[in-house]
Amino acid sequence: MKRLVNNILPSLRRRAAKGGYGLLAGLCVAPVAQALDYDNSPEVASFISEMTTTHGFPAEQLTSLFAQAERKQLILDAISRPAEKVKPWSAYRPIFLTPARISRGVDFWRQNEAALLRAQQEYGVEPQVIVAIIGVETFYGGNTGNYRVLDALTTLTFDYPARAPFFRQQLKEFLLLSREQQVDPLSLKGSYAGAMGLPQFMPSSYRAFAVDLNGDGKINIWTDPADAIGSVASYFKGHGWKAGELVVSRAEVRGDQVDKGLTVGIEPVKTVGELRTLGWSSHDALRADLPVTAFRFDGADGPEYWLGLGNFYAITRYNRSAMYAMAVHQLSEQLVQARGAK
Repeated sequence: MKRLVNNILPSLRRRAAKGGYGLLAGLCVAPVAQALDYDNSPEVASFISEMTTTHGFPAEQLTSLFAQAERKQLILDAISRPAEKVKPWSAYRPIFLTPARISRGVDFWRQNEAALLRAQQEYGVEPQVIVAIIGVETFYGGNTGNYRVLDALTTLTFDYPARAPFFRQQLKEFLLLSREQQVDPLSLKGSYAGAMGLPQFMPSSYRAFAVDLNGDGKINIWTDPADAIGSVASYFKGHGWKAGELVVSRAEVRGDQVDKGLTVGIEPVKTVGELRTLGWSSHDALRADLPVTAFRFDGADGPEYWLGLGNFYAITRYNRSAMYAMAVHQLSEQLVQARGAK
């Protein structure tokens, strides 16, 4: 592939100078001074062939693009130790439930009230939930990520076997997104996992749920809060959010069968009635046939037992972690209280 890159670069530069790139609009074809991390990879060559055959991308353009992609060890290190897997709830919660994040969230809510109300009207998602998601993900746009999305997705596709199929699909979606939106794929930045913009959408989520809430003819989740707000609301509606319904219910437990009720994974597989026979009782009146996610946290004051309802499960579609979903929910509650106090 290195020989192929060297052979095609002169013609690519000539065509770039003439603006001859219809399928990857804005693609920068910079001179490649030396062999980079993926320009000699059989796996990348196979991926390029698939994108050429299935989606009509010119092979020479993709070859040049991946010759400029860089493997990032920091990305591999970061994805191996997410906070949801290495911290208990007592340490995880204080990361997100801080006075600064709450105060800034109230400011963000006030500054974008019209967009939040429109999103609520169109998608049925409460403003505090949307604000909490953006607050947890990027501190209201203050930290949207500094990795090139192409580097992140290429590194995780070809050097992180544990989730290679998922990131391979995201890499495909990213290239399709770049072509559809007519943006340079080398210009877009995001998190170590390739998540983008204020709401940290993965490419597949962008293509499925991102919306132009302000009606200016383009979707911009990087610097336009209105589009980010509408896109989060669209995402939640698409994943089953029900306006006004409970998210979680605190539980009391007794007996020696309590642990049998704990959910393995995140899907709600047991009903409230089944959990009652195992020693669980809810602080709220819940239907016996209601499926819930039952989980326990190691809280600052000891074990906490909770039942996650349908809206809780909807939050986990953003991040498959009970701690993440609870942090979003509790931040949303704090935002309502703080906004009312000001």
